[in-house]
Amino acid sequence: MIIPNKKYKIALIGYRLSDGGAEKVMAVLSFFFEKQGIEVHIIIVLDAVSYSYAGKLVNLGKMKNKTNGFLNKFSRFLFLKNYLKEHEFDFIIDFRFRIKPIQELLISKWLYKTNTIFTVHSYLINHYMPNWSVLTRYMYGNCYKVVSVSNQSKELIARKHQLKNAITIYNPIDIEEIVRKSEEPVALNFEYIIGIGQMETNIKQFDKLIEAYAHSTLPQKGIHLVLLGEGERKNILLKLVKEKKLGDKVHFLGFKQNPFKYLKNAKFFVLSSLNEGLPNVLLESLACNTPVISFDCLTGPSEIIVNKENGLLVENQNGSKMTEAMNLFIEGEVLYQHCKHNALASVQSFSIENIGMQWLDVMKINRK
Repeated sequence: MIIPNKKYKIALIGYRLSDGGAEKVMAVLSFFFEKQGIEVHIIIVLDAVSYSYAGKLVNLGKMKNKTNGFLNKFSRFLFLKNYLKEHEFDFIIDFRFRIKPIQELLISKWLYKTNTIFTVHSYLINHYMPNWSVLTRYMYGNCYKVVSVSNQSKELIARKHQLKNAITIYNPIDIEEIVRKSEEPVALNFEYIIGIGQMETNIKQFDKLIEAYAHSTLPQKGIHLVLLGEGERKNILLKLVKEKKLGDKVHFLGFKQNPFKYLKNAKFFVLSSLNEGLPNVLLESLACNTPVISFDCLTGPSEIIVNKENGLLVENQNGSKMTEAMNLFIEGEVLYQHCKHNALASVQSFSIENIGMQWLDVMKINRK
């Protein structure tokens, strides 16, 4: 029931406010909710903040050094329980990975005592709910909603666990902010394509991207490969670049606070992931008027890319097809310009204004 003129309070709970796609969604939504007159509290487990946000920040990570081990975890747990009880939130939206069944059982049934929405940001749904369907249904079957960021993962949740409260709400992007930041100059004096993501694990498969690039016509045409991101696998990737004799063509620029200016000036963006949820970076690239190439991995790319309209969708994990797609964009100027022309318009439905309204509708909160 929509209550006129009610001052709503929402708690957004995540592991941190940096690095990840789910965390970026949480930050973007915080601004939208605050503009709607909603009181926003962001609660994070780790002391890591690099994204801008709106509302009050409760950083449990800063409490971590006061005591050690179990006692520290229990004290933070108790603090959070009291905080949630004190503020009587209308909604809790949980953006965290949830991989410890006993802990998550306590959180879902003992800690959260109001309308709770649990989000799922990956095709790997076992990172967000137990594999044992009986336990998943007990923990999440009666919560307010389970929100998946792609239709494919929502269908997987419904099929595997028979959750009737699972819905899809896509990740939002702040198009105005992206366009504004993309206008900053870039100090690169060569043409390039780009890949972006963490290098801690091999989920982003930058090795496959480098291989596909090495076999393409791009190096011979003087079109470089720029990679943004950091992580332990960077040295492995540097070794691969050396083996391919591409040291003067592949550039590791590290983490960038403003990746949009690099996207804006790239010929195209390439996603070579093993799996995803709904890859924000595809949306962000298109918002920068830069077409995209992606493996048709689970999940998300096929719900963003219309093949040969705003980008190229490549057979999943087929490296030679990825190389062909790169060559096609460089050699097929008419197709490339067509996709570039359609890029920005193709992501208007993912704008924070549109997606934010979907959140308000789900929570039955008045629109401003």
